[in-house]
Amino acid sequence: MFDRAEVLRKLALDAAHYSGLASLAKPLVGGIGAILMLHRVTAQPGGPLGFNRHLSITPDFLDQVIGDMKGRGYRFVSMDEAVDRIRAGTGHELFATITADDAYRDNLTEALPVFEKHGTPFTIYVAPGLIDGAVDLWWNVIEDIVGASDRIDLPAAKGTITLDASSPKKKAEANRRLENYLTGEIPEEEQCAVVRELARRAGVDFDLPRCKTLMNWDELRTIAGHPLATIGAHTVHHYSLRRLPAEKAMREMTEARAILEDRLGRAPLHLAYPYGYVSAVGPREAGIAGEAGFVSAVTTRHGLLHSQHAGHLHALPRISLNGRYQRIRYLRTMLSGITAPLTNRGKVLVTV
Repeated sequence: MFDRAEVLRKLALDAAHYSGLASLAKPLVGGIGAILMLHRVTAQPGGPLGFNRHLSITPDFLDQVIGDMKGRGYRFVSMDEAVDRIRAGTGHELFATITADDAYRDNLTEALPVFEKHGTPFTIYVAPGLIDGAVDLWWNVIEDIVGASDRIDLPAAKGTITLDASSPKKKAEANRRLENYLTGEIPEEEQCAVVRELARRAGVDFDLPRCKTLMNWDELRTIAGHPLATIGAHTVHHYSLRRLPAEKAMREMTEARAILEDRLGRAPLHLAYPYGYVSAVGPREAGIAGEAGFVSAVTTRHGLLHSQHAGHLHALPRISLNGRYQRIRYLRTMLSGITAPLTNRGKVLVTV
């Protein structure tokens, strides 16, 4: 389906690349390194509606990214070393670290061989509630619900909200509306029950996406034991922390550490905030992450690392390896630093 905003972003990236503006900007705003963010790494196509295609890149593209960045002077390091380098400030070489959210099984089966080929360290952020099935991969479940439905009725304070899903265009609109409803209009703790009821009505298996695509604890133990791997926490239930009271946000972080230590034998030092955008994490959550004992915490805010991030280790930005932008020239433009102020209201130092 045609996405005007995506087309315009690609045109802007190409303009910066081919005009030479990105190359000119890099010495000024390119920073000292980057944290790359990915989710799925698989050669298999996603859902037929493609609503979550931005979460998936191919192993070939990951291979190209690492090879190209190495060729351009980046040294790939672990998250531990990335923190050390941020604290040290400027260095003699650019560095990057790779992070993956949610613990998708293809991180083990399809991404790991690429990491091994290049000797590239990586971090996987795990939410124990997703692994255990206490909560669901709701973004995949609702794609299945929309695909199986011509209309969707949502409970509301003043009756019922009816979403029309009778055509491809209306399905896309219904999916967006349903995402907004689940992440902004009902409490986080009620989200799972609502999704499961909608799945039941549509004849959809709410547990299938989780079981099919996420690692189980045995697989997590396997990858946790790999010398290139670091396991981080992604809270317990993948809730939007900013929508929770402070004590519940703290519990989401500390209990995730305790569960992961119990299951995998080591307490994680690094955290990824679920969702990570403005309405999901702010200064309060960054403070809580530090109090909870994490050495670092990453958002999904678009930006590069700078020496000043030594004072913001619990508000680190990332560069998304997005399935809609699988071209090396797009990534090179992002790594120049020119896109960070354009995305963050003029800010080069991106925090929360």
